[in-house]
Amino acid sequence: MFQKISFIGNLGQDPNMRYQPDGTAVTNFSVACNRRWSTPDGQNHDETTWFRVSVWGRRAEVCNEYLQRGRKVFVEGRLRPDPETGGPKLWQRQDGTVGASFEVTADNVIFLSDNGERNGSHQASSGDAHQPEAEDDIPF
Repeated sequence: MFQKISFIGNLGQDPNMRYQPDGTAVTNFSVACNRRWSTPDGQNHDETTWFRVSVWGRRAEVCNEYLQRGRKVFVEGRLRPDPETGGPKLWQRQDGTVGASFEVTADNVIFLSDNGERNGSHQASSGDAHQPEAEDDIPF
């Protein structure tokens, strides 16, 4: 069987890194993917889908070092269903409406925005972080 999800969005919070008892690093952060569209009658609509991302090992350390709230990232990984519902994690917003977030274990994280100091991208995969030679090196 094969499962893969990929998305681009902005970090909703600074990453949170911790170490497992065996010394393995794990970093968690949330990513918001926004969609905006207009209906034929001219009404604008916005939709935000939240993903809660877990990154493990050396990639976790790189993500924790370079990412922060608001940064744009490309994430590839696999969905993890909520053990209680078998689907996305459900939660209640402050206004009383129900929200959902999707749990993702990342296999690859590409940094699409930097500190604002320079344009470019970083990639956290296979334990390495590097700067591509040109923008054409971005895989999409």
